[in-house]
Amino acid sequence: MYNREEEILEQFEVEIRNTAKGRGALNCDTDQGTMLLKEFRGSMERALFLYDITGFLAGQRFTAETIFPAKTGDVLVKDEINETSYMLKTRHPGKECDVRNKDDILSAVKKLAEFHILAKRYDRPIPAFLKADKDSLLLEYEKHNRELNKVKNYIRGKNKKNEFEMLFMRVYDGCRAQAKEASEQLTRQMETLDERLADSMWGLCHGDYNQHNVVFSQGEWVLLNFEQVTYDVMVQDLANFLRKILEKYNWNTGLGLEMIAAYDSVRKLLPEEYEQLYLRLAYPKKYWKIANHYSSSRKSWISGRDIEKLEKVMEQEPQRKQFLKMLFCFTT
Repeated sequence: MYNREEEILEQFEVEIRNTAKGRGALNCDTDQGTMLLKEFRGSMERALFLYDITGFLAGQRFTAETIFPAKTGDVLVKDEINETSYMLKTRHPGKECDVRNKDDILSAVKKLAEFHILAKRYDRPIPAFLKADKDSLLLEYEKHNRELNKVKNYIRGKNKKNEFEMLFMRVYDGCRAQAKEASEQLTRQMETLDERLADSMWGLCHGDYNQHNVVFSQGEWVLLNFEQVTYDVMVQDLANFLRKILEKYNWNTGLGLEMIAAYDSVRKLLPEEYEQLYLRLAYPKKYWKIANHYSSSRKSWISGRDIEKLEKVMEQEPQRKQFLKMLFCFTT
């Protein structure tokens, strides 16, 4: 008896040999290789762009997932019963980037740089919905600053403060100063940056570059999951990956600089991109995330996990400042 997924698969020009449930998707053994049937929650316009950019990368011999169209030529197949859209992609079984292995980390950084180089060569029109506003990061910082101030005012107004709230207030002034400084320095860069130079810093970004989306399969690194692709300052991908890794390594300065050097060895960074990298890492984003979670949670019950996270932020702050101090040297 057919289930819904088998009916969806019948709409593709592939012979299905076997299927198995995977993490949020259906693994498919087909006559054209291993594939992945996955729910797609974005727009048709985004799906069409993903099909085009992954096809472009394949044409440039860059190893990444590709999208397999249906018999009709459509990129998405819709289940009319539950109104869910599905996409069939190539699957690359292998080993995710091991964050405990420095060689894996540096290889993943180089893979990112290769992607940025090729994505810059993509010469077809970029859809407007992918383009970030030029001042989007500044607006984000200003919004976060207001949110931090709101949480501070709420806690300050309480007569009896719990353990989390006392910890939050203990480090508020220092983190707020960092947030303010990052916002002001970003404003200065935007005011003085030459437009042509600014354009050279922009390109297609993966949008969700992390250890889960780059795997070692059949002797090479493969980039996966482009659903969050955007057109923005390219070093945002590098900054996000650096933050994720360095938080696991207590902001180890040596590792952080090796990661930046590995990227720079493939795609040369401009001095202004070093400054962008600094500004994206100098903002106390982890502190804001914890504050935001507190703000949206029940105040009558404080998560022990939030206390642990805040204590870790405080513990790592000296190492984080040391790393930022070294990175700042590249911006001057």
